[in-house]
Amino acid sequence: MSTATSPPESFPSIAFIGGGNMARSLVGGLVAAGVAPAGVRVADPNAQAREALVADFGVQAFAEAAEAVAGAGTWVFAVKPQVMREVCAGLAGAAQAGRPLVVSIAAGITSAQLDRWLGGGLPVVRTMPNTPALLGAGVTGLYANARVDAGGRERADRLLASAGPTVWIDDEALMDAVTGTSGSGPAYVFLLAEAMEAAAVAEGLAPGAARTLAQQTLLGAARMLTESGEPPAELRRRVTSPGGTTQAAIEIFEAGGFRELVAQAIHAATRRGGELSAAND
Repeated sequence: MSTATSPPESFPSIAFIGGGNMARSLVGGLVAAGVAPAGVRVADPNAQAREALVADFGVQAFAEAAEAVAGAGTWVFAVKPQVMREVCAGLAGAAQAGRPLVVSIAAGITSAQLDRWLGGGLPVVRTMPNTPALLGAGVTGLYANARVDAGGRERADRLLASAGPTVWIDDEALMDAVTGTSGSGPAYVFLLAEAMEAAAVAEGLAPGAARTLAQQTLLGAARMLTESGEPPAELRRRVTSPGGTTQAAIEIFEAGGFRELVAQAIHAATRRGGELSAAND
């Protein structure tokens, strides 16, 4: 796991193809870290989105991707997987001429597909951030193809570390497991929060109280996990007194196959990531 350490002024010009929420979070993180807004270029067909990017961050915004990538040393593809091939095809000539570092945050699109769609021979970093990146609290898995040198890895790491910790993956085949674990993972926590709230209300608590109790419990538990340095099994053991209330609840989870259900859910999300790749090839 790593975070960015290079001085802001060393970061080269960067172009974002797509200006949605995830791109906004990365742009905001870069600018907050001291990267000059003038060196950040964003392409988005939505005029309102472009105006907001300029107003909020002072970056350059363009309607056409070809305008945004002109002269940029790093290209960040932040478009939906379903349109990635078409977008890349329109930029292949510019990619071959400029030889940029290509970074993608699209689920299920492999580095080989990106490279092929852009004409081949390019350094490509495939990444999978998650939605807490919008708060600077995300985590991102990254994979670099063989053409990415040390400088390219450092640039990609700095970019994604602006939204939270980074984890490099050596085998690209495992990127779908990253998607299944952390990319989709926030929704699993939200589902747990929903279930806890509903159960608390069923036990007689007022909805507002149930929501606050569930939310703060999850927040506090997450902080203990990340700040204590202890494995989750040990933290669970410490709060599970023999014969107590927590043990009664844990026994129900275990009897209901909670661990297996989580494993099946993550496997389903992992498998779907591979299917997205095949569907868009």
